Amino acid sequence: MRNAVAAVALAVVLAGCSSGTPGAGSSGSSSSGAAPTTGTSAPGSTGSSGTNPTNAPAQPPVSISEEKPVIPPNVTPVAKEKVDTTSLSDTFRDEAYVFNDGRDVEVFGVGGGCKEARAEVTAQSAEVVQITLVTITKQPPGTMCTQEVRQVPLTVRLAAPLGDRRLVLESREETA
Repeated sequence: MRNAVAAVALAVVLAGCSSGTPGAGSSGSSSSGAAPTTGTSAPGSTGSSGTNPTNAPAQPPVSISEEKPVIPPNVTPVAKEKVDTTSLSDTFRDEAYVFNDGRDVEVFGVGGGCKEARAEVTAQSAEVVQITLVTITKQPPGTMCTQEVRQVPLTVRLAAPLGDRRLVLESREETA
């Protein structure tokens, strides 16, 4: 009987920790003084409040639910030699995609359990675009979180098309 009560209590705690609402976007900043850029959270992942640009896709353009990503015809992978992931751990994917007019970039953060993912454009110049993948831990007091980790597609909007610029991906962790 005691085990049954403990199992029900654990299920309630886990259910409360894993619930969430689809996220909105967050604003990033540009070091070049250009127009502000936008970072967004993926569907099923939450991020800080902000506005989602009207031309940003409602769903991620690249499906990662399979072993090999499914890339639609209007999406272009960024060449591996142009994506610098040297500061990222192996937990993150080392790929990126551009779509629409070349100003939308899809990258992959890490989420799951009480962790949410967000991407921010932290610098732009004529040679380099820097995107920071933010992992936010939100654990309400007195709760337990599962330790699942999943890849979360995130889209950011650049001030100008990526073009031949190098893409630098970095990561940061925050606690909410």
